[in-house]
Amino acid sequence: MKTLLKRSALLLALPISILANFSLPASADSTAGIILSTKCQGGYNINIWQNYTSGELLYRATNSNGNLSLGKGTKQATEGVRVYKFRNRNYEYWVWDGTLDNPQSGTLEVYKNNRLLMRQTCTKS
Repeated sequence: MKTLLKRSALLLALPISILANFSLPASADSTAGIILSTKCQGGYNINIWQNYTSGELLYRATNSNGNLSLGKGTKQATEGVRVYKFRNRNYEYWVWDGTLDNPQSGTLEVYKNNRLLMRQTCTKS
């Protein structure tokens, strides 16, 4: 029970500290178009943008606890589902664009040092 409580506290505190402490500037403006917009559990709003000229992928996450902006993302197709990946130091943010069963849903995954820290279900908005 004590271990479960500690893990629950970590899962709640970790996204807050990630969003508050590791925010990087990456601009999305009229030079970029939005290619994915999702609302995830935990109050996360995720937008993936692509620069019209360079093709650079940009990640924007907003939450009541703060904002996170990342650039230089990659896009892969895995079993017919696109996944957008962004890195910030030891953290990786994966945004799955749909699932095989439901193209209107998706998933946000946060990894630290290749270890899954958080997984949230999302819906396209």
